[in-house]
Amino acid sequence: MSESQPIDVAILTVSDSASVNRDNDQSGPAIKTLLDEASDLSGDDGLQFTCNLRSVVPDDVQRIQETVSSWAKHWGVDLVVTTGGTGLGARDCTPEAIKSILDREAPGIVHLLLSSSLQHTPYAALSRPIAGTIGRTLVITLPGSVRAVKESMEALLKSGIIPHAIELLRGGSGEQLHAALAAEGTTSAAGQQEQPHHHHHHHHHHHRHGHGHGHGEAAGKDDGYQIPQPRTHDPSAPVSTRHRESPFPILSFEQAMELIMTKTKPLPVFVLPVNSSLRGHVLAEDVHAPQAVPLTPTTNVDGYALRSSDPPGTYNVLTSQTHTTLSTPLPTGCIYRINTGGPLPTGTDAVIMVEDTRLISTHHDDGMEREEEKEVETLAQVSAGENVRKPGSDVKQGDLVMGAGERVLGNGGEVGTLTFVGRKEVKVVKRPVVAILSTGNELVDLQDPKPMSGEGWGGVFDTNRPSLRATLESMGYEVVDVGIVADTVDAHVKAIEQGLQNADVLLTTGGTSMGPTDLLKPVIERTFKGTIHFGRVAIKPGKPTTFATVPFSDGKAVIEKLVFALPGNPASALVTFHVFVLPALRKLGGWQEKMCQLPRVPVKLMSEMYLDPRVEFHRVVIKVDGEGLKAYSTGGQRSSRVASLSGANGFVVLPSKSIVPAGRLEAGTIAPAIVIGEIQMN
Repeated sequence: MSESQPIDVAILTVSDSASVNRDNDQSGPAIKTLLDEASDLSGDDGLQFTCNLRSVVPDDVQRIQETVSSWAKHWGVDLVVTTGGTGLGARDCTPEAIKSILDREAPGIVHLLLSSSLQHTPYAALSRPIAGTIGRTLVITLPGSVRAVKESMEALLKSGIIPHAIELLRGGSGEQLHAALAAEGTTSAAGQQEQPHHHHHHHHHHHRHGHGHGHGEAAGKDDGYQIPQPRTHDPSAPVSTRHRESPFPILSFEQAMELIMTKTKPLPVFVLPVNSSLRGHVLAEDVHAPQAVPLTPTTNVDGYALRSSDPPGTYNVLTSQTHTTLSTPLPTGCIYRINTGGPLPTGTDAVIMVEDTRLISTHHDDGMEREEEKEVETLAQVSAGENVRKPGSDVKQGDLVMGAGERVLGNGGEVGTLTFVGRKEVKVVKRPVVAILSTGNELVDLQDPKPMSGEGWGGVFDTNRPSLRATLESMGYEVVDVGIVADTVDAHVKAIEQGLQNADVLLTTGGTSMGPTDLLKPVIERTFKGTIHFGRVAIKPGKPTTFATVPFSDGKAVIEKLVFALPGNPASALVTFHVFVLPALRKLGGWQEKMCQLPRVPVKLMSEMYLDPRVEFHRVVIKVDGEGLKAYSTGGQRSSRVASLSGANGFVVLPSKSIVPAGRLEAGTIAPAIVIGEIQMN
């Protein structure tokens, strides 16, 4: 195979516990590490592995099959490696899930895995690996323990079967490997070389379906950008020709998030002054102290600077008005009045607090009416360094005070730190500007209502734009309001173009389903040559949520801009904004990826909650008391009922009822919840 073409790998961890808490996933990251190490050892010109798709699912046949099938058929990856669920445990079901979706089995790979594992432990006999192909994708299942994964991956990588298998699946002939094997063959009694047996036939098609096969990334090129093959219907064609079934496979929430995070890259870096405008930005540079703080000895109390050798007694008082040059030693018999933070004059090494002194006499300074201290008696002996901050005691010159990737919060601490060390400006990652629009002839702008045609029909107030704008601006994002867009292709093109020109992200609501006037997806694909990465997600609410990237020329280069097309129902739009859009905005703004998603906390359900076949985000009010966090449902969860979000500060993440036999979670159950607002006191 061509060594310049990397092998595209997807890794799936199958584990009930890891699907609830990803920190429990150890074997998936281990596979990724081993592949990275193999790539590093091969060098830039050798065999390379890329791994942009990783997910964790519970021990559930349907979830396993949906994920692996999507990666093979929709993504067209070269290799899918699963880990976990191959044993004899009651919940282990990976072999059963994978076997039924394979086109062809590969028992030789299974034999290699078992034989190599049995060299390490007899318990490998209890493992039930399976391997085979789905289309042009090789699928291999591994055990769930990190040790077993490392042993199995070592056998696969050292044998060289993976690149050979991938070359054959891509349509290659394997001639180079055959030649090498032939050279190593043994000579028979007749003096002929015996060729090793290869259990495949070389009548492959010699063409390559690229990694974009199935989701439109191989139709052509324009200015270096791959033009996707549209999957949506042609809006100019008769309504009768529209799809009766969505051309977009339904993805799991984890798959959708993986795609968003993979396609989202931080925005450019620029410089901002150190003031309140920094709030919400992420630093793009390490900040080191240019000088020590404090630069000279200073006091940390109000009092009088003196020599520690001076005994208690009466002294003349000098001030900044009467002793103007700190580099001049303090005269004998004098003390120097000083305020907290002030520098000590030369010759002094301690500060006595005001509370440890007594006023002896006063005088009028330079004819002023205000009396000034003349003499003060010190009542205690102070030690050298007492009440003194040494140079560099807060920050030494060159100390790292803030690192690249740190966020500037709104509590003032970060701006204060930068100011403290004397930084006037700093490099930060640009925060994304978000364009918003709503689609639909039925919508009316509450602030600028237009008369609607149709007897007895007054329209529906557009809820989504005001609610999304309020949410975005409360988070500090700049918003470009494109308005309400009519259900015509021309109106859609004009509005999308305006959004792309003026913002980094386009956020739309409505027009993502199967109706004849749902035009967003066709316009994105056909007019703007965008790539729709997913068009359906197995969540409730928010099934028709769509994520796309659109090529856009900024005059210097073609860049990809993100487009999120959210459902038109208000509750769906707000829920999907928090779980999909906000993490992308954070990553665009330079947030560390592990911090992009909103935090999840365990909560106690205060009412019974019924489950759906899809993962559901149930709107709740989270309150805290002495017993911990409690979740109170906001009532009816219909996707059009925006009132279910009024007062809500969290979403309880309800699992699919396919993995909970009872089909519901009882009151008192502990469940994970996404926090979207301030937690209330009970």
